[in-house]
Amino acid sequence: MNKILLKNAKLGHKLVNIAIENDIIVSIDEVDSKHSEFNDYKVFDALGNTVMPGLVDVHVHFRDPGLTYKETIKTGSYAAAHGGFTTVFAMPNVKPVVDNPQALKNMLSKNSTDSCIKTYQYASISSNLDKSDNTDIAAMAELGAIAFTNDGHGVQTAGVMYKAMLEAKKHNKAIVAHVEDDSLINNGVMNAGQAAEKLGLPGMNSLSESSQLARDLVLAYKTGVHYHVAHISTAESVTLVRIAKSMGVHVTAEVSPHHLLLDDSMISMDNPMMKMNPPLRSPKDRAALIAGLLDGTIDMVATDHAPHSQEEKTGSMLTASFGIVGLETAFSLMYTKFVKSGLVSLNTLLNWMSYKPLKAFDLAINKIEIGAKANLTVMDLNHAYQIDASQFVSKGKNSPFIGEKVFGKTLITISKGNVAYHI
Repeated sequence: MNKILLKNAKLGHKLVNIAIENDIIVSIDEVDSKHSEFNDYKVFDALGNTVMPGLVDVHVHFRDPGLTYKETIKTGSYAAAHGGFTTVFAMPNVKPVVDNPQALKNMLSKNSTDSCIKTYQYASISSNLDKSDNTDIAAMAELGAIAFTNDGHGVQTAGVMYKAMLEAKKHNKAIVAHVEDDSLINNGVMNAGQAAEKLGLPGMNSLSESSQLARDLVLAYKTGVHYHVAHISTAESVTLVRIAKSMGVHVTAEVSPHHLLLDDSMISMDNPMMKMNPPLRSPKDRAALIAGLLDGTIDMVATDHAPHSQEEKTGSMLTASFGIVGLETAFSLMYTKFVKSGLVSLNTLLNWMSYKPLKAFDLAINKIEIGAKANLTVMDLNHAYQIDASQFVSKGKNSPFIGEKVFGKTLITISKGNVAYHI
């Protein structure tokens, strides 16, 4: 039996010792109270730091198999644990794409053996993510795909999306949409607007997102499917989701920390670390995203963790790969900018980064109580530190936040009853 004692952890206003057997919390005792002896437990000391439910990220790229020079399930899951995450959802755009039952079986097995945390697996909506057909959603739903997405590609044909929604609804699965109309991208490398014009770089029209989202929300209204918007980035998209929710559409949405904290006015030079898809939008868009998160239109925060090699993120935005890493910086950035600043409470942040992601996908939420699954993390919320790429355990070091002073450092992460990370 695997036995762990997490001692001297701050839970609310109390210092407690939390005993875990296998993957279940079996006791929570105040430090100064009488309790059972734990002589045969492996002890981890929280040193008075805050324990909280494990974080959840519904949007990560682990690049395994096929692109393991960027990341592997082992390094990616360890990076997640280093960031305080106990559960992640892995995207299907690996090589080979997770677009058939056998590929899904392989991924589920690999996630089970290689990941140090709980890793759910998405499967794709269409073959190779970009073909005008539908995958065998029924078979892959039966095997355990958490949901279906063509992340990295917008579904260009309404008929493909409609059929996917009907099938997903039949099997009580969500459609997770990367909304992007290819005809409006114009080979852009950043948001179309004044910043792109000033830098002489081709811009991506923001209508590429909102126009396809409008189409999908109408389809979701008709089919009744759970439709989840990945990495929402424009003011128009926030408005559309708000209207759809008022109409009773079963829609949820996620936003990334970088779209909340950065915008295209901050791109003062041709900087590959500021290249991601969707791109950083205008200050007006960023303000709308923050407002949408605060009023509940946007349900959760997700990183879109996208590791690349150093070579792929150097040179010009014209040639560099899209995407940045986020698992090891997400909580600290959000805690510092939103909680430490006094804008929201820690519990609100945990709603966005733990409770709501699980609830949206009909999964049991992480709780710190006797009888609950042991998915928790200990954070030092009191001491500032500097984000340092050399401290990342992810293979990817591609972040625009290097050098930022933040609070909220992960000390211990316990997932599935095992210590996945400790400092």
